[in-house]
Amino acid sequence: MSQRSSSVCYNQPMTDAINHFQQKISKSYEHVLQDVRSLRTGRASVQLLDPVRVEAYGTQMSLVEVASVTAPDATLLVVSPWDKSLITSIEKAIASAGLNLNPVVDGQIIRIAVPALTQERRQEMVKLLHQKIESGRVTVRTIRTETKQEIEEQKGGAGVSEDDIKLELDELDKEVKLALTKLDELQAQKEKELLHV
Repeated sequence: MSQRSSSVCYNQPMTDAINHFQQKISKSYEHVLQDVRSLRTGRASVQLLDPVRVEAYGTQMSLVEVASVTAPDATLLVVSPWDKSLITSIEKAIASAGLNLNPVVDGQIIRIAVPALTQERRQEMVKLLHQKIESGRVTVRTIRTETKQEIEEQKGGAGVSEDDIKLELDELDKEVKLALTKLDELQAQKEKELLHV
């Protein structure tokens, strides 16, 4: 895609700054979301195994690329490899993924019992959640600082007025608030899951 889109040509350089900000924030949010999904709520959920990477065919693959994952009930996950020869690799990958899960090979499938969380463990998970969300907030602030600098560097540029700069900085502040609100909502939702299973 060309840098110069036909829409809003009069202050194109500045729209680029906001577009870059939105792209970076979107990637950052996806990263935090994946991180938060890996926090166990005490209920079996197929997303629990999202961080698992399996050594297969000479490369690292995500678990869903090599197996189907189901949650037949609230305390059990079942992994069915597409290629049965990968069952040992999958078992090792789940055991070593740092999820505190104990995979058990049962013929052609792997069963994973998801134990209920103690109240103490739930509180630890909430602390971990807050750390992950705070890390996301720090990333938002860092990206904001970079974008603000990018916008301000356009001062004195051809066709860029003080008003253009101010409008762009106002737009940036709106985007930052939006990004932080999304993180707050994610935290509130996950906290509820962790504490009220």
